[in-house]
Amino acid sequence: MSVTEQREKMSVAELKERHAAATETVDALKEQLKQRRQHLLDTDVASYAAVQGKAPVRFGPTDLVCCRTLQGHTGKVYSLDWTPDRNRIVSASQDGRLIVWNALTSQKTHFIKLPCAWVMTCAFSPTGQSVACGGLDSVCSIFNLNSPTNNDENLPVARTLSGHKGYVSCCRYVPDEDTHLITSSGDHTCILWDITTGLRTSVFGGEFQSGHTGDVLSVSINGSNSRMFVSGSCDATARLWDTRAASRAVRTFYGHQGDVDAVKFFPDGNRFGTGSADGTCRLFDIRTGHQLQVYYQPNGENDVPHVTSIAFSISGRLLFAGYTNGDCYVWDTLMAQVCHLQFQFDLDLRKDWKNIILPLDNYNVVFCFTYF
Repeated sequence: MSVTEQREKMSVAELKERHAAATETVDALKEQLKQRRQHLLDTDVASYAAVQGKAPVRFGPTDLVCCRTLQGHTGKVYSLDWTPDRNRIVSASQDGRLIVWNALTSQKTHFIKLPCAWVMTCAFSPTGQSVACGGLDSVCSIFNLNSPTNNDENLPVARTLSGHKGYVSCCRYVPDEDTHLITSSGDHTCILWDITTGLRTSVFGGEFQSGHTGDVLSVSINGSNSRMFVSGSCDATARLWDTRAASRAVRTFYGHQGDVDAVKFFPDGNRFGTGSADGTCRLFDIRTGHQLQVYYQPNGENDVPHVTSIAFSISGRLLFAGYTNGDCYVWDTLMAQVCHLQFQFDLDLRKDWKNIILPLDNYNVVFCFTYF
């Protein structure tokens, strides 16, 4: 009897029984893997640093100061990004506008009315000549800042990247390339785009079994190796991808008990940080797949603020984390201690070089801080 004939004779009850048995086996293997990972976590970065006699970073009352307040939006500010030369900022707001700022003078250089007001993310190109944004319209719009304005005195959309089946949660240009960009979406996928043609180069996840099983909320591209990027998702995992092999994630990172809202590569490119709805930040090593450290400040069992955004200092010694309760913690990544807190705003956090820029949901402004 052929295999096809055997399958046809197999009853629905037998199929359900075999499916239940297979599911039980998979769950048992997952539990074994979890226990094995826990067994290998015999230490963490902070414990090792303490044994080596390392001293924690300490901030004085004047070491972190507000140096700019950028006012102009009339709605919640959801996202922002720096130019590589660190002198301009683009911000995206629920007022349906993108604003490009001169970070040195606080002046607005571009004021762009968006096709869809429900914007969730924005990014500067590596050359600073264009900006990208996306949101609930499920497309990523590209604007050339050197283009002439139209009859409405607005910059026209230079390119529309359409292909996602859910909202666009994050967009990031590939370093040193104005022609390629990666987006993440509520359709459980990430896409690498060729901006010149407007076509998808690769799709990561979706029908592939190694992809995310929930909305993808954030992406970060490795600055040392632009072929590698990491994504964070509502499935409580982060996944490492190679743009040359879209069919399968290179590695999946477990540990969080809630949505992974933010991911960011460590400056050396060998590690990355995550921020989650479980109230923790974590540091992972992409080479071993191990969790190196957990950054958590107890706030009571019934009131755990979510981590909305994270960023590393240029050396990686400091980790900035923004929380839904309005706090911003500055973590010592080596000692896993809070070395400075806190800004009492409802904020999202983005940082680069020696500047920290904070889009504030309730205040419709962007605050720039400098640490010394």
